[in-house]
Amino acid sequence: MADEKKLFKVTIDNITVEVEPGTSILQAARQIGGDVAPPAMCYYTKLKGSGGKCRTCLVEVAAGSTADPRPMPKLVASCRTNVMDGMVVKNITSEKVIDARNGVVEMLLINHPLDCPICDQAGECHLQDLSYENGLPGTRYEFARRTFEKHDLGPYIQLHMTRCILCYRCVFTADQLTNKRVHGVLDRGDHAEIATYIHKSLENDFIGNIIDVCPVGALTDKTFRFKNRVWFLKPVDAHRECSHPNCKGHVTLWYRGDEVFRVTARKDQWGEVVDWICNECRFERKKTSDWTIEGPTKVSRHSVISQGHYVGVERPQEVLYDVLDGRKPKLLMDIHSVSEVNRPEIDLSKIEGPAHSTDFEKK
Repeated sequence: MADEKKLFKVTIDNITVEVEPGTSILQAARQIGGDVAPPAMCYYTKLKGSGGKCRTCLVEVAAGSTADPRPMPKLVASCRTNVMDGMVVKNITSEKVIDARNGVVEMLLINHPLDCPICDQAGECHLQDLSYENGLPGTRYEFARRTFEKHDLGPYIQLHMTRCILCYRCVFTADQLTNKRVHGVLDRGDHAEIATYIHKSLENDFIGNIIDVCPVGALTDKTFRFKNRVWFLKPVDAHRECSHPNCKGHVTLWYRGDEVFRVTARKDQWGEVVDWICNECRFERKKTSDWTIEGPTKVSRHSVISQGHYVGVERPQEVLYDVLDGRKPKLLMDIHSVSEVNRPEIDLSKIEGPAHSTDFEKK
């Protein structure tokens, strides 16, 4: 019998999971899922060297390992810290983590413009989600915000540096996916920016993938800019025989009616690209006849894109009871006891499709 690889047991927010040695705390938490998984704005599974920059995934290590149960003195970046056997980690159960994460979000938003109503990333923006969960209702910043000139990066990509949070994902993508990177980080400190020398355009066959990896609206698709909102579009999985040897041609088409508004790479539940796609598939194939349609894309129920799009919807994993370690949450109000319009026997989360008036009115 072959030797079995020893697995490490790590407990995150009172939930124990077994993972292989070398697994980061973040990846271990993602195996549990739900709110236990820390947010990540710079880490990207497919990009080597990513992580450790945005600090949004900070966690508290209450016990280092079974061999050395001492806690780590400071919060650590879960994307860059590997688990040890017997490690105990606190994420949403730690007041230190919540306070630090609120501070990180406030820092990220200091110079970020309040242009969500016109930003093409609205509705699928990771910073939007992060600020909703960990942001403050107002800002304490009283000085002028940092601003940059817009950069035209060729025929397909527009750069809004004022929205950039310097996660470096686009730089790593260009380094590892293209033959020649012509953009990067210029200057230092509060003058640092993503840019190209002498406004060179990004023309590599795979450079369009930097749009997909950007967690904010800093890099936008010129063929889609200001044309529609993502929650009005219907995502559909499709594929084609692509002539590019490194492109599998597996994409998501975004429809409104019979018109394809944009083409993107397919993404997993953490918003990360499954397979990179070439520029031809992304920008030049906007007709249904170019593709073989597989069916509607499965969308997470908590996403704004899922409104009116209930194909393959699964109820999110509920980890609250495990996090509370057997304790029951305190019920502040029972909506059924104060409302006269909803029916207690109906669980709205289990309704197939949108709710109707008959689901609310009492018989």
